[in-house]
Amino acid sequence: MTDTTLLILGASGDLTRRLLLPGIGSLLEREPDRPVRIVGADRADLSAEDFGGRLTEALTEGGASSEVVDRLRDSATYYPIDVTEAADLGPVLEELGDTGRLVLYFALPPAVTERTCRAMVGMELAENVHLAMEKPFGHDQASARELNRLVARIVPDERVHRVDHFLGKSSVLDIMALRFANRMLQAVWSAEHIESIEIAYDESLALEGRAGYYDHAGALVDMIQSHLLQVMSVVTMEPPAEISDRELRDAKSAVLRATRLWDGDPATASRRGRYTAGTIGDRSVPDYLAEKGVDPARDTETMAQITVEVANQRWAGVPITLRSGKALGQTRKHVVVTFADVRHLPAGLTGPDPKDRLIIGLSPDVMELHLTTNGTSDPLALEQSVLRTDLRQAELEAYGEVLAAILDGEVILSVRGDAAEECWRIADQVLAAWRSGAVPMTDYQAGSPVPADWHPALG
Repeated sequence: MTDTTLLILGASGDLTRRLLLPGIGSLLEREPDRPVRIVGADRADLSAEDFGGRLTEALTEGGASSEVVDRLRDSATYYPIDVTEAADLGPVLEELGDTGRLVLYFALPPAVTERTCRAMVGMELAENVHLAMEKPFGHDQASARELNRLVARIVPDERVHRVDHFLGKSSVLDIMALRFANRMLQAVWSAEHIESIEIAYDESLALEGRAGYYDHAGALVDMIQSHLLQVMSVVTMEPPAEISDRELRDAKSAVLRATRLWDGDPATASRRGRYTAGTIGDRSVPDYLAEKGVDPARDTETMAQITVEVANQRWAGVPITLRSGKALGQTRKHVVVTFADVRHLPAGLTGPDPKDRLIIGLSPDVMELHLTTNGTSDPLALEQSVLRTDLRQAELEAYGEVLAAILDGEVILSVRGDAAEECWRIADQVLAAWRSGAVPMTDYQAGSPVPADWHPALG
């Protein structure tokens, strides 16, 4: 492995403490000998001891051993600088530029990330410099396009890691193995045999103190625009010639370019909802609008759903529903592929013909195949049998897998610039319809299930 220096821009922030450093700790629990050095930079006036203490706490929380934590703390450095000022950031990058690989991790709000990138334009960076950026990439298609142009003036796209920690390497490989290595599924993976697809991330977690970010983003931007459209692109992409960065990202981008809102109408192809007070398990959840830090004037949704079509030869006519919701009574994180009915059902078989489905669990990674069979009590009555298996369990959480790829300079899990722009193209149409009032906000009680008419695949 190449020696890597991870320079965290925004090292004193919540993202670094809550996700990034524990994620590195989980990676180093599995790979304690990985050659990595952690350096922090931020406006907060932290001493080396202060930063070392934060490192120790977060890496230990992630699972790193005391020996590994001590090694990283002893080699760590912290720079109290304004990362948006070229005069501050330039000397740091020059000082660190002689390392084996230098990864700049932008643990910053989108607007600060943009200002930092502008400060870096014109700097002579070594070929070992990589940029890692958290979503959202911009706040709409125009800003994403401008950010991509800006980043392209700093380093080439093959050294840019736009982080999608939701879809880890194991999940990508699970889906591709099912699709491309099985003659049975490969033969029916098209509009001729598939009636609909649902990709859902329904969770019981509520706001959990994230109002500072979530109330500005909402469910559509937080999950569908940034993550679920990426899952959809893997589910629907054409078979790549090989499992490589370029092949996979080319195939995903082609699907996203062909994606359209169902019937071309964001008002009928989207829904939005917001949770009210309720109970989830043994905990009481307040009304979203009463949560600390929420501004009711933003009219933020906590559940969002869109239905799209991939307008190409393989998928035209198949509705693909993407949904994410918070504070729900039932957790569902899956891809549901519903197959079309048989063209002819022989006379004599009784009862309704159940829908055959393939369910790919995203967390945990499982697969269920629901097949129509004859009944146990009446051999001519139709019912469903379920074949279930666990898929390969990743040694690391998705965030740890993404971090490993970034530290190795691998972009297979990263979102390419054009793909990020296409995701915003789709989301922008929906957001415009919502702002115009064309799509009313639906209230749902915390702890309740997704309304039946929201999830056609399992309704």
